Amino acid sequence: MGNTFCVLFACVDQASIGVVERWGRFEKLAEPGLHLFNPFAGQWLAGVLSTRISSLDVRIETKTKDNVFVQLVCSIQYRVMKQHADDAFYELQNPKEQIQAYVFDVVRALVPRMNLDDLFEQKGEVAKAVLEELEKVMGEYGYSIEHILMVDIIPDAAVRKAMNEINAAQRLQLASVYKGEAEKVLQVKRAEAEAESKYLGGVGVARQRQAITDGLRENILNFSHKVEGTSAKEVMDLIMITQYFDTIKDLGNSSKNTTVFIPHGPGHVRDIGEQIRNGLMEASSAEVNVVE
Repeated sequence: MGNTFCVLFACVDQASIGVVERWGRFEKLAEPGLHLFNPFAGQWLAGVLSTRISSLDVRIETKTKDNVFVQLVCSIQYRVMKQHADDAFYELQNPKEQIQAYVFDVVRALVPRMNLDDLFEQKGEVAKAVLEELEKVMGEYGYSIEHILMVDIIPDAAVRKAMNEINAAQRLQLASVYKGEAEKVLQVKRAEAEAESKYLGGVGVARQRQAITDGLRENILNFSHKVEGTSAKEVMDLIMITQYFDTIKDLGNSSKNTTVFIPHGPGHVRDIGEQIRNGLMEASSAEVNVVE
């Protein structure tokens, strides 16, 4: 900034501002364009400042309220104000160091009052506090703070690992809850289906037995009417013996290699018939009692 250009003519570029001195004292600001200077009268171009927006990235390491060390990366965008370019030229030797010092001061005063989670949620508040402080201070030196961005918050590696493990554990817990609810619904539906199946199976068995009973009754009546001199008991015995032999035949034709030991003989057949007949009579008697 202290370079001196002792020339008759000088051109100030666009997006720049020149500082003109006379005999070492500030005289005026030179806008972009061609300017004529009189070095014999002690006038020259002392320096040129860019009015473009500059960016400065500042990395700050500090500690949160819950004793977690973090690094914050803050991006400051600033520029020289044209109307105060002389202040920027003469007052500050190194504006970047000045800005960095104030950022350190504000961040290290504010972040230790926040927990790590609050810092992530309120990083905009930290950037706002830095912006307010820098605008107030750097404005006196001819600099305008355009934007401040809190680019990144980097906790210690061990803390990041612990945070990821906590998040993973919470998600696994939630997944277990959903899985348990799904298994519960599945078991309820399976139980309902099994109960419905058993109910329908019972209805089918009841209808089957009712059909068998009706068929036996009809066969006995038809046989008694067509064959004279036969009683219902004799017809029932004949039917029982026929069904008994059909059952023996079905067991013999079964594809499964299963050995079944059953008593076989005329006496046993008569006993089976009596047992079936007694069962039917008891069932009929129970139905009559229920009707009464």
